[in-house]
Amino acid sequence: MNKKTYYVCKYTPIELLRAFGGECENLNGMPEGFERADQIAHPNLCGFGKAVLEAVMSGSVTELVLVNCCDSIRSVYDILEASGKMDFLYMIDMLHCGDTCSRERTAAQLKGLAKAYGAYKGTSFDEAAFRAAFVPPEKLHTPHLTVLGARMGAELFEMVQKTMPLPVENDSCVHNRSVGTLQPPEGVTFDSLMEWYAGELLHQIPCMRMMDNSGRKQLYNDPSLRGIIYHTVKFCDFYSFEYAEIKQHTSVPLLKIESDYTVQSSGQLMTRLEAFAESIDPAQFDGKEIKMGKGYFAGIDSGSTSTDVVILNKNKEIVTSIILPTGAGAAIGAERALEEALKAAKLTREDIDALVTTGYGRTAIQDGDKSITEITCHARGAHYLDPNVRTVIDIGGQDSKVIRLDENGSVVNFVMNDKCAAGTGRFLEIMARTMEMGVDQMSVTGVH
Repeated sequence: MNKKTYYVCKYTPIELLRAFGGECENLNGMPEGFERADQIAHPNLCGFGKAVLEAVMSGSVTELVLVNCCDSIRSVYDILEASGKMDFLYMIDMLHCGDTCSRERTAAQLKGLAKAYGAYKGTSFDEAAFRAAFVPPEKLHTPHLTVLGARMGAELFEMVQKTMPLPVENDSCVHNRSVGTLQPPEGVTFDSLMEWYAGELLHQIPCMRMMDNSGRKQLYNDPSLRGIIYHTVKFCDFYSFEYAEIKQHTSVPLLKIESDYTVQSSGQLMTRLEAFAESIDPAQFDGKEIKMGKGYFAGIDSGSTSTDVVILNKNKEIVTSIILPTGAGAAIGAERALEEALKAAKLTREDIDALVTTGYGRTAIQDGDKSITEITCHARGAHYLDPNVRTVIDIGGQDSKVIRLDENGSVVNFVMNDKCAAGTGRFLEIMARTMEMGVDQMSVTGVH
């Protein structure tokens, strides 16, 4: 029996499971969607809870140890227990503090798990394996970024790592486990060993469910920290309030993102992540050295509704500009708009020394020299036009953005909606059409 035993919480006694021969792995994948989970769970169950159900219903997980972190996990346990799909399912009742009573209760829970897991595996407690399982956590001590808040799916974290200009440490929820700094005492009974182990589990860097979570401050008071990405999961209550606390007590750049724990939701966050990366290290986006040819430069803004092209000369003067509907494909729309702009300027593609892409469809345009998020482009453009500008509001076809700048034109902070098109340019267009007027006419009518 060599199947993996999965867990979802840092308070899971992994070292105990390994002492019985268990191969443990954090269940942290993000599914494409929740087709199976939505059939058996309440719609308001958090995305992570549904991800656990998806993994089990797909047959990839048959052994699972849960901790009663929240109501969602309790619901997941009840659903899985009734499903009959699990070879081994166990939930530990972990209390919310580390006092003497809690340690005694946790020690009893550990002994109960040991009895059940040992019977399932057909093995006995191996003290040597138990001791060997305690490995000190590795921490970054060089300049780095960190992910805090609710657990972040493996796929999204990989995207964060690839996007950021510095190494990224995952200190969210289950990942900031700090058991292993001390080795178990020698020459004690199993019961005494479990009592010590209960204290080690309860006195980790706390999660937000613990009554005293002040110890979490060490996660963002690291002198080598250069930026924080704070992640929340839709419908998760525990990590809805810590962000405001961190915002008041940190001087490093801070980005808040939310996912529903599907792969699709992680893709929607790319603009936020890229813009944050650009604000962390603007120099890396200055691009390669450009050899001056005829002195013409083109920019393509591939939006969800329209594609805009501007051509400048070496004196930073606008030679021509054009706006066309994006159409079905961003790349095709960009190519068509660039051709029209070149035609209007009486230029060819070879006359363009550099081509920069931005906007919703920027990644689909393959022949650009570099790609920059529209957030950074707004900041640089607004600062160029008027160095006194400190706020930019962009009402786009798919989302709206509010960007705050400093005196150098760098992005200090930004927020954007990512729920739907409500309140965006597309919404305004539809409302104007409904009232049988143009957007320009509606704006004037609104003033009067």
